Amino acid sequence: MLSRREALLAFAAAACSRATKDDAKSAATVSSASALPARVARTCDGVESVMWTTSGVSSRAVILRPKNMHNTRFPVLVALHGRGEALKGPERGALGWPDDYALTTALDRVCAPPLVADDFDGLVEPAHLDEVNASLATRPFRGLVVVCPYVPDLDLRRDAELVDYGKFVATVLLPRAVREMPALAGAASTGIDGVSLGGAVALRAGLAAPDVFGAVGALQPAIDDARAEELVDLARAARAKHPSLALRVTTSHDDYYRDVVRALDAAWTKANVAHDFAELPGPHDYVFNRGPGAYEMILWHARVLRAQS
Repeated sequence: MLSRREALLAFAAAACSRATKDDAKSAATVSSASALPARVARTCDGVESVMWTTSGVSSRAVILRPKNMHNTRFPVLVALHGRGEALKGPERGALGWPDDYALTTALDRVCAPPLVADDFDGLVEPAHLDEVNASLATRPFRGLVVVCPYVPDLDLRRDAELVDYGKFVATVLLPRAVREMPALAGAASTGIDGVSLGGAVALRAGLAAPDVFGAVGALQPAIDDARAEELVDLARAARAKHPSLALRVTTSHDDYYRDVVRALDAAWTKANVAHDFAELPGPHDYVFNRGPGAYEMILWHARVLRAQS
């Protein structure tokens, strides 16, 4: 018999394999576009992708690097996909964030605000959309190097697998990104994040290496109550080593990990672990990843990593 956690992960994988274009079209579309200023001059030119073959626990990675930016280096975000992509294998799975979750499109749109509700597949409240656009007007998006490695179907109950994956990111991917991409080096300029399976891996791997990551986030992380309790101690220890470490967890109204993510938020608050928390519209599915999830992830990391760099 499947455990509760295994059943949830199996359900998550099934949900992530559904086509969700119809879901996006049927989502309630709210827009405050009429109250927004006219589109402003672009602050960047989007991204281009490069596929890497690697050795170690992952054999593929897609790098999204800013276009037409010369003599400029950018903060680095490691973005980890969900279990649906883990089951597709390395070549297709590594395209999770760039293609399946439309991160390439999001990285182009934030270069040319204001954003509109359709950018979020309709999954945005008018007040939040106004906040996002006000932030972009005050602090224009200037670009990130986004490293999107394939994440195998790791066993989230085995700490060693998650920590080993984090070591692979730290010792193989990030040094190569600094060598071959316009990437800034150092923890203050490096973040890790992910959704569902990737969110759980990002939390565990990121908190284990505060000397590598200056920002650790997670979208709808696939964690259970026991893992949430462990993450309190891990966050305390990481913050003791890196006092300026930025932390964020995000859930959504119809995320089936919502209760445990809320519990983690409450536990961190009770333990005086400063962090950001958001609960956004949407389900645990592609439509969330392509809309609220993608924008929440890149805009938060751009803000906190620029502040630390």
